Order: sequence, then C-alpha cells, then structure tokens
Amino acid sequence: MTEWNGSAVARLGLLAALCAFGAVQAVAAQSLPSEPIALADGHVTIGGDVSASAGSTDPGFFNYTDYEHSALRMLRVNVAASVRANDHLTLLAELQTENFDSVRPYALYLRIRPWASRAFDIQVGRVPPTFGAFARRTYASDNPLIGYPLAYQYLTTLRPDALPANPDELLSRRGLGWLVKYSVGATDLDHGVPVVSAFRWDTGVQMHVESGKVRATAAVTAGTISNPLFKDDNNGRQLAGRVELRPIVGLVLGSSVARGPFISGGAARSALVENRASDFTQTAWGGDVEYSRGHAVLRAETIVSQWHVPFVVEPGVTDPLRAVATSIEGRYAIIPGLYAAARVDHLGFSDLQGVLSTLPWDAAVTRTELGAGYSIQRNLLLKFSVQHNARDGGRLVTSANPVAAQVVFWF
Repeated sequence: MTEWNGSAVARLGLLAALCAFGAVQAVAAQSLPSEPIALADGHVTIGGDVSASAGSTDPGFFNYTDYEHSALRMLRVNVAASVRANDHLTLLAELQTENFDSVRPYALYLRIRPWASRAFDIQVGRVPPTFGAFARRTYASDNPLIGYPLAYQYLTTLRPDALPANPDELLSRRGLGWLVKYSVGATDLDHGVPVVSAFRWDTGVQMHVESGKVRATAAVTAGTISNPLFKDDNNGRQLAGRVELRPIVGLVLGSSVARGPFISGGAARSALVENRASDFTQTAWGGDVEYSRGHAVLRAETIVSQWHVPFVVEPGVTDPLRAVATSIEGRYAIIPGLYAAARVDHLGFSDLQGVLSTLPWDAAVTRTELGAGYSIQRNLLLKFSVQHNARDGGRLVTSANPVAAQVVFWF
C-alpha cells in the first residue's frame, strides 16, 4: 500500500468529519436542498453538484486529469441553469471549477425541438458528448466509484500541438503522459491526452432522436474525443455518432464511432508535412453493454482508437498508433442506501518500430478499483475506494495503490 503523507491523512480526516457532521445535520433537519431551484413559473431552473475527494498521494500520476489535477484529490463544483423560452427553445449552461483554480464554461448550448410532441432535438454550442457510455455519467453522483475508467482519464503521451521527430523520440516518453515534451511544434512541457476526455465537452452541432427501443445521436464538432475544443485549430471537423438499443427491460446495447482531425495546424506546419493538418486524424469505435436486475448493475465497455501522427525524421511510420481500452464495472445494493462497487480496467497500445527497439508506443496500464457508497440522504452520498494501478514500463513509478474518500451533494 502506498504510504500516506501527513497532509493526505489530515485531508481525509477532515473529509470524514465533514461527512459525519453532514449526516447528523441531515438526520436532524433534512435541511439540504434536494431539488433544482425553479424560477419564473418553471421557465428558469438552477441546479448543481459539489464533490470533494481526499486521498493518498499517487506517485505514478495514474489518476492525473487533463486539467492537471488528481481525480482522487479534487474539489469539483458545478452550477447548471436552463432557461426555457417555450416548448421549442431552451438555453442550457453549466459552469465548473476544480480546486478553485478557475471557472470554466463546461456546457453552453441551445436546444431546439422542432416538434414538441416528438423525441427529436438539435443542440448547438458546447454540447454533451456523443461518443461512449461512461461519457454520459461522468458526474460524481453517477459514478459508483471515485476514480474514472482509464479510457476517459489516463493521459497518454500524445499531444495535438507537439510531435515527436521520430518513433524513437515517442518511445522514449513511454509512461510520461502527465508531463511530456517533444522537439516539433510546441516545445513547452505539457500533458498528453486521454483516449476520450471525460472533463471537457466539445463545440458544434448535435442531433438526438428516440423511437421505441432505439436512440440515436450524431454530431459535428470542432475537436476530437481526446481533445475537445472551444475553437477549431486545424480547419477540420469531427463526425461522431452513437446508437443505443434497449431490446428488453434492464438491457442497453450501445455502439459509438468518431473520426476527426487531431493534429493542430501549428504542429503540422512545424513538421513541414505536405498533407493538411486535417489529414492526421483520430478514429475511434466503442461498444458497450449494461444490464441491471434487482439490486445489481453490470457494465462493460471497449474502445479502440487510432491516431495518424506525422514523423519528421525518417524512418517514417505510416501505420496508425492504436490504443485499446476495456472496462468492466459492477455495483450491488446491499441494503437501502448502501452499495458495493468494483471496476477492472486495461489500456494497451500497439507496437511501434524504432531504430533502437520495437515496443508499444506507450506503457500499458491496468487498474482495479474496489469501493462502497452510503447515501446519507437521497442527494448526499459518501464514497470510499481503494485502487491498484500497474504500468508496464516507463521511467516513473510502475505501480500505486491509492485510497480515497469522497462526499457528493447535488440538487
């Protein structure tokens, strides 16, 4: 087990004390708001959630996010509002801060429903994710554990704004996705991207329709699933789609696809490539299944992603860089208000041939997380979890076993 420092112990003790105090207050008065705040005869609705996590240090940066925070040591605050003009037009916005470093527009889009009686809408702006199953339940209140699936959080060594000059330079950075530097494009130290970002939404146009047991979503956006953007940086667009089937009660089958330009225009120009930046794409496919019955919920998801990345110095590589992520998650309600949960993850990478060696282009990672949650009241949840992380290679710590606690409140 990873050693805890004094600061981590103090934070966890403080969090436990706050949770105990919240439990007493909730039992005594049920004073916390439990529903969104409605104004102007229901035309304006305000809601939000707060999650505070404290845990042991993660020396291998296994839980580092693309906003440069540990998912196990984070205070996250979301405030969301919707303004409904009529049955056809609704404006939705959400502001978010992590550890109070800054306030970001997590979501800002207009929802258009041409027919009020039909389940069809068009969304324009910074829209919800189209790709993947977990992307729809990234809020702490929807996640039975504290950590995130590797595909949605773990940082690879790829950067859209900086490129390795040759395969050997990329191989030398294996396992360093939390802080990586390359010789082409942007030359500063910065983090890489996950396979799919769970912490940022993309900007574009999205359409959603439901009919019977089928739900379908399609979108055109500025960034890619691993690098969502507020403003386009390569004169290209990502196309993404998702279909869900619900053949019987409790069973959901989903499939997602996405393809879009990954390399920024500045990085492509620095690489002196003849192709346009929009030719260097990320292409991804995802398949997922969920089955719930009685007190149990079981979920599984697989994501395959390919990045086409230019190398400046020969020998060049024409094959895409591939990553395959698989996650299996389960939750079981033991008694009312108390559940146990577990998730097993693996993220692997395709081989890359360099002059000096042939290795997977990044170091494979495996994670097992066990945890439990207790509902102090309907919208006040306390969670505990323990992880085992293992990385196959790289220059950093190759394993870590962080423990964390989290309190979640939403309305």
